[in-house]
Amino acid sequence: MNRPFFSVVMPAYQAEKYLGAAIESIQKQSFENWELLVIDDCSKDKTLEIARSYEEKDGRIHVIHREQNQGVSEARNLGITKAQGRYLWFVDADDTVEESILSQVYQSLQENPAKLVVFGLVEEYYSQDGKLEYKNTRKPPHMLLKTERDVRKQIILLEQQTLYGYPWNKVYDLIHMKNLGIRFEDYRKTKFIEDILFNIEFCMDIESMNLLNIAPYHYAKRANESLTNEFVPEYYRLHRRRIETLWKQQKYWKIDMQRSRKILGGLYCRYILSALERNYDKRAQISFRERRRFCRQIFADSLFLELVPYGKAEDSFMLKIALKLMKTKNVTLNLLFAYCIHLVRSRLPILYSRVKSGR
Repeated sequence: MNRPFFSVVMPAYQAEKYLGAAIESIQKQSFENWELLVIDDCSKDKTLEIARSYEEKDGRIHVIHREQNQGVSEARNLGITKAQGRYLWFVDADDTVEESILSQVYQSLQENPAKLVVFGLVEEYYSQDGKLEYKNTRKPPHMLLKTERDVRKQIILLEQQTLYGYPWNKVYDLIHMKNLGIRFEDYRKTKFIEDILFNIEFCMDIESMNLLNIAPYHYAKRANESLTNEFVPEYYRLHRRRIETLWKQQKYWKIDMQRSRKILGGLYCRYILSALERNYDKRAQISFRERRRFCRQIFADSLFLELVPYGKAEDSFMLKIALKLMKTKNVTLNLLFAYCIHLVRSRLPILYSRVKSGR
């Protein structure tokens, strides 16, 4: 009888600087029938203490403390297990949301009780000294989709807008999620892609989805804390898996394969370019000869041959250049272009992020 309509799951690790603002943005919601599960992942700072202080004052807030740090994926999986709501929403502990978001999601669900609700976001880029440099807004068109075919036609477009992969710009049907029995893969093994893999599995056979033309989620990208600044040796392997899994989903659905090739070919090109650029990082410890071998191997990859020759870049000038170069399979030219990108990224990181966000 007292079941909340929304369960909000908020993993928190070393989040003392931001947690209060994140929790308060949930408390300010105009729609009040929710529970908030704060999963403290064995933080060493005051995260747990701060979370407990909010729990004491608001009965809708529940804090779960983990004795061992196991990463964000396991924290979210625990939240799925403990959540009691009809719908589930993941929120990061260093982000904030606008007060109308749950009301707008609820209203859309009254019109169309969908398995998934997707909305937009505002990317906020902060410099190393904490200064807000600029914002970038992304949001889908407004659609209440009521058939499997209509849902499937929109998924690849969400990926093109970089709105498919995130978990926190979505509200999920929790019953459907539990019936599927899906879980996030271990973040420590799937950095960058655990979220998109989860969403692909959730969306595989859903027949309804609401797209809201709003951007109420404020996603903070901080230069000194972003995963994109961390060197991940498995970067290419992980993103190849991302593209391959998306391509398998499109082939399973058999929805406009020509369009899918164009979009995924362009996205794959972007990840390849990023992988080539990262190989110039000193931490990669890769020789000139090894960079050339790596590039040749990519150009001979069956997935490359299946997608990149058909890839298109709609809005990004840099991606258009990268696609033209990759279609030539000229190793020297592609490595030279990647090196130029590396110089910009290492010396002018804000300019690099601006150009990249305009992709």
